[in-house]
Amino acid sequence: MSATDLSLIVGLGNPGREYANTRHNIGFRCVDALASRHSLSFEDKKRSKAKIALGQIAGRRVLLAKPQTYMNLSGSAVQGLLTFYRIPPSNLIVVYDDLDLPVGTLRIRPKGGAGGHRGLTDIIQCLGRQDFPRIRVGIGRPEHGMDPAAYVLLPFRQHEEPLIEEAITRVVLAIETWLADGIDLAMNRYNGSAEEVLQRQARPASARSSTLDSTPLPD
Repeated sequence: MSATDLSLIVGLGNPGREYANTRHNIGFRCVDALASRHSLSFEDKKRSKAKIALGQIAGRRVLLAKPQTYMNLSGSAVQGLLTFYRIPPSNLIVVYDDLDLPVGTLRIRPKGGAGGHRGLTDIIQCLGRQDFPRIRVGIGRPEHGMDPAAYVLLPFRQHEEPLIEEAITRVVLAIETWLADGIDLAMNRYNGSAEEVLQRQARPASARSSTLDSTPLPD
């Protein structure tokens, strides 16, 4: 099977209803929203330990995937899909949660390390490389010394849900932009918090270009 023009979009999370609305499952929520927007359906049967949906977005052939291996073993599913469909890592983008970013903040990058995220760590180890695009969605840090492993399995608070819903919308738009125009434009348009994105969009086009070219966002 030759599918080098196929792009793989992976959302990370844990399978099962008990995890559906937890912070750790924001990757699943993002790919579900992307599938819904483009009328794509996830198949009941698994392929390479993942639920998948095939279709077209922004004129590109896409494969959406939600690994069913549990978070810390996500790499085997991603590697299996890349191998079976013969997809180059440059056509892979992974969406996942990040404790070190405020709730709803996005960091889109063309490559990088795992930053302590066990799901991404497993993907990097299985692929033997880290030069693939990814979108980190901020879920905030726990308060009062709570164990981060317990915190990521909690749902978002009621006042945080609007921030997360807005962030999911930006993730969907960022992926569409990545598919149509590349990672650089997706980063320029959608990196940061909702407020930062709105501030950039309110500037004149020349000022936006100058600022984005000269002031990279921090990791």
